[in-house]
Amino acid sequence: MKKENGLNFKIGNRTIGENQPAFIIAEISGNHNQSFKRAKKLVETACQCGVDAIKIQTYTPDTMTINSTKKWFQVKVNAAWKGKTLYQLYQEAYTPWEWQLKLKKIANSYNIPLFSTPYEETAVNFLEKMGVPAYKIASFEVTDLEFLKRVAATKKPVIISRGMASLAELKEAISTLRKYGSSKIAILHCVSSYPAKPEEMNLSTIPEIKKRFGVVTGLSDHSITTFTATAAVALGASIIEKHFTLRRADGGPDAAFSLEPAELKELVRSVRELEKAIGEPHLGLGKRESENIVFRRSLFAVKNIKKGEKFTRENVRSIRPAYGLKPKLMPQILKKRAKKDIRRGTPLSWDLIG
Repeated sequence: MKKENGLNFKIGNRTIGENQPAFIIAEISGNHNQSFKRAKKLVETACQCGVDAIKIQTYTPDTMTINSTKKWFQVKVNAAWKGKTLYQLYQEAYTPWEWQLKLKKIANSYNIPLFSTPYEETAVNFLEKMGVPAYKIASFEVTDLEFLKRVAATKKPVIISRGMASLAELKEAISTLRKYGSSKIAILHCVSSYPAKPEEMNLSTIPEIKKRFGVVTGLSDHSITTFTATAAVALGASIIEKHFTLRRADGGPDAAFSLEPAELKELVRSVRELEKAIGEPHLGLGKRESENIVFRRSLFAVKNIKKGEKFTRENVRSIRPAYGLKPKLMPQILKKRAKKDIRRGTPLSWDLIG
């Protein structure tokens, strides 16, 4: 049974942190393509893939920006987003608030918690009424300290992505959360490019975060691979967040960097297998190793030896299997004589030695 420690916290019934299984989050984001039927299917399918939590996003186009076509509001990055204004992008990507409690109930029917990323105070107020068990802070909101104060005041676990944040900005964000009520904090390493390339990931940042901040760590993974998340767990990530869609070919604002069901299921499987392989420090004989110990070497008579005859390197050898005396005893044995007749192929034991 893995033990809890002071860094760990709970979301729902699940303990998260050191010496616990990785907490795998499926991020639905805007991949519902404005269809509640599809949103419902996304939640159900992700739960069936074995994830530990479902995450959505809570905002409206008007809480994120203003409806303007001026140059400052034109999206110039990400092929799926180019050519839109920010308002148009968020109109396409936001999850209608009237869906969110319904989606939470669907996830909860699988005993899976659902929580959200809010982006401003009214979203937090809404989610508090909905009874979410935790909050996620998106990379882009790390520097909005007034917003962080409101999230911290809920005193619920906070998972924060560090994409684009400088060390100073991250320190300020964590300090603000702690000062205003958050004691259960996780920092996710995150590369805010969509999709992120493996060579951009710098996964060695994960143990560095734990060392510098003394918090639960993890990875918000925008790559299209599964191996980056698995490698992150090997480096100590306690939380993995991956965007999820039913089919990338269906399109959507985040489809290009989202996993499909078979990929998400494989990610969960590979992480769980990796956790078994990591295990705990163990330098002794393993349970299933004991049956193979017989293939070690030991001392055997390799010629017929008569009673009183001296043991030599010609009539005794260290060979497999391991039914005789240990090879390290050879110098001692060579000073002795046979106590009785010994036939070739007999393992040496002390009752044969005079």
